[in-house]
Amino acid sequence: MTSILWLRRDLRRSDHPALLAALDACGDDLVVAYVIDPVLWSGGGPARRAWLAATLEWARAEFDDALTLLWGDPRTVVPELAERVGASSVHVTRESTPFGRRRDEAVATALSTAGVEWVETGTPYAVGPGLVTNGSGTAYKVFTPFAKAWRAHGWPDPAPRPASLPLRTVRGDAEATKAVADALAEPDLPDLPVPGEQGASARWRAFLDDALTAYAHDRDRPATDGTSRMSPYLKLGVVHPRTLLADLASRRGEGKETFVDELGWREFYADVLWHNPTSAWTDLRDSLAGMTYDEPADAIEAWRTGTTGYPIVDAGMRQLLAEGWMHNRVRMITASFLTKDLHVWWPVGARHFLDHLVDGDIASNNHGWQWVAGTGTDASPYFRVFNPVTQGEKFDPDGEYVRRWVPELAHLRGKAAHQPWEHEDGYVHDYPRRIVDHAEERREALRRLEATKR
Repeated sequence: MTSILWLRRDLRRSDHPALLAALDACGDDLVVAYVIDPVLWSGGGPARRAWLAATLEWARAEFDDALTLLWGDPRTVVPELAERVGASSVHVTRESTPFGRRRDEAVATALSTAGVEWVETGTPYAVGPGLVTNGSGTAYKVFTPFAKAWRAHGWPDPAPRPASLPLRTVRGDAEATKAVADALAEPDLPDLPVPGEQGASARWRAFLDDALTAYAHDRDRPATDGTSRMSPYLKLGVVHPRTLLADLASRRGEGKETFVDELGWREFYADVLWHNPTSAWTDLRDSLAGMTYDEPADAIEAWRTGTTGYPIVDAGMRQLLAEGWMHNRVRMITASFLTKDLHVWWPVGARHFLDHLVDGDIASNNHGWQWVAGTGTDASPYFRVFNPVTQGEKFDPDGEYVRRWVPELAHLRGKAAHQPWEHEDGYVHDYPRRIVDHAEERREALRRLEATKR
């Protein structure tokens, strides 16, 4: 019998329950495929495409050059592949996003009509979204009780890595091969992480050895390499969070507990999206339904390009464009600036982040934006407006992060880099003037909040 393993957010060979299920079902004929959906492919920026392309190139080698790359709408491409190879079953990791669930339902229906079994095994999360509920069987709406129940629920040990696979080579699509090659040849690409399981393992081991102990403190310092940088690997399923949690089980200390909590936030936001699929692009809570928003095109463009005149904001936005990644603390600062200083509805910023972040995950990204905007679960209250100057001085006290990404301010030493307007030589290298006055815009944000109550 022939079975198909359709890879999506699980581009790895280790700790892969769906792969093991496909292997059990196939006898001696396993087809491994990845479908590049042109709608999703064109929806992101060059860095996102290049990171996926590099990971697919690694996966092709990892699956002994037998990974079949296909191009098109999976709702037609996967059934066509099943018919072409005579497959009796198609195996996948269970999807949890609204788009993925709709797509999979359509593919499963088409396969059923053709007499092909559809098998979902495993999840991209330690605990599948929807499985952690409170005593009355309903979803959690606040992180802390969710995290406690999530830890108590527990998760399986990592699945074993198969020593060998009976892989069948099937010709792929020229369009898919060309898309991968073109993505990797894009000009001015950022320096991407080392792709694949070996790259993920090396990065993870370095974090465990060098940064975990101080993680609780250093994770908020953007100038310090104090975060794990595992999010791009988790995004594409190059590593499973269950694997990371297993490695952490024997560790002790505040850094370990804080990191587990951060993985818990990822699981929490996936759970929120599972129960509230419309929250991907609309307010989860309607408490700010009467809020008025602006669409200042020039100001939004200044935010996107890192030319707002606020150094910590501009540094973060330039890091995003240069690396396809941004430090998490700075993500909150830049999101607050767009939503509270420029009074722009959060989906505008969430879309820009998803276009550029190599770790852009719709559940974590969009609910993180809603946390800042005050519209989500466990949200920061709307009246909490991040001051970009005090945030910069607190978390980048020496100005090192700002000078790294805003060379126009390299001559300002220490925390002076956070307030160039306070120094006679602050603008000698043509750094842009502030596009808004933060104090005035904070008052305007609070005025708009009061208007919603009336």
